[in-house]
Amino acid sequence: MTILNFETNPSRQHYDVVIIGGATSGASTAWHLTQDSDFKGSVLVIERDPSLKYSATQASNNCMRQQFATKINVEIAQYAADFVNKFGKIFGPDPCVPNPPIRQFGYLYLSDSPAFTEILQKDQKLQESCGAGTEIVSTADIKKQYPWFNVDDLDSGSLNTKNEGCFNALGMVEWMRQDSCENGVEYIHNEVVDMVVEHDYVRAITLRSGERIATDNVVNAAGTRAAQVASLAGIQVPVEARRRYTYIFEVDDPLPKDLPLTIDPSGVHFRSYGASDYLVGCPPLGPDTAVDVDDFSFAEDAWNKKILPIISHRIPQFKSARVTKSWMGHYEFNVFDHNAIVGPNEKIRNFYFIAGFSGHGSQQAPACGRGLSELIVHGKFKTLDLGVLSYLRIPEGRPLMERAVI
Repeated sequence: MTILNFETNPSRQHYDVVIIGGATSGASTAWHLTQDSDFKGSVLVIERDPSLKYSATQASNNCMRQQFATKINVEIAQYAADFVNKFGKIFGPDPCVPNPPIRQFGYLYLSDSPAFTEILQKDQKLQESCGAGTEIVSTADIKKQYPWFNVDDLDSGSLNTKNEGCFNALGMVEWMRQDSCENGVEYIHNEVVDMVVEHDYVRAITLRSGERIATDNVVNAAGTRAAQVASLAGIQVPVEARRRYTYIFEVDDPLPKDLPLTIDPSGVHFRSYGASDYLVGCPPLGPDTAVDVDDFSFAEDAWNKKILPIISHRIPQFKSARVTKSWMGHYEFNVFDHNAIVGPNEKIRNFYFIAGFSGHGSQQAPACGRGLSELIVHGKFKTLDLGVLSYLRIPEGRPLMERAVI
């Protein structure tokens, strides 16, 4: 990241908007506020780790897809694809922006049973109704397009190669932060340790450095720490850190063309990474449970015990796979329904959420950051109605379950 030399202390005692968390979601909200001609206020972004070394943004696999099971997530993904495709025009020429902005090798969900095929067919109809180009493909179709696959134990697949693939999520965040600062947003390296709540209204926040800052609006964009931040205002939110492993590997005999992001029935997913190497990721070997937000250890040998056997079975050429790089990152997992939470708390109306993305934050932040900025400035969504993602669904017990989480 370029903007690393944040000041520690804020320059003012009052801000119209305080954003807690300066990674993808916080950066998107701040940037979209600066793009709204009706917003004339001041913005402070507080980030405890300006390098984003341990953020979900840094660990992101930079994926872009429309193959979701809920309409709003398909629409959010389409907004993201449009935003990223215009990335160079929005921010200007820069080596961070690949050409084309989205590497469109596609997403391929593999089904190993008629029951799961029925689920993919249902999702495909939803995606098609939104204008996505998803198609259900037979094992013969898969073998024809991607002859390296072992399809003997498969039933079908779901494939879309338009606006599905990967993009430079970290570069997008870097540019949002840079441009926001140039337009008056203040980023500081600090941490919120307390909040003053009076009459169901956050009046001020207290920083670890001791300053008390008055504010009219607070945005919780704290990622895996969203529950900790919310608790400072006496609010509970069902967001926790979940472990995800990622490996980069090379093989003796690379595939002749790009490998789509392939979701194996086992949950292991893999795709092309560079010109001739590959990325693969998976959840934990056992139960997918919460971990400490500061725990980035490799708690198990996921490569040898799970990943290598599966990728070798699915693509025999991958039997020679050798790891060249690996990392363990966290999903900010919304255990309620696996969907983002966007908008104000139902009681403390100036406390806003943009959190709980459950692994989809990099591609969902453009639409959700814009939507939240519209709520703050105009009191309503204007571009895309994100009302179904409101916090209110949680206390009311109305989950909007997103099934397509990997």
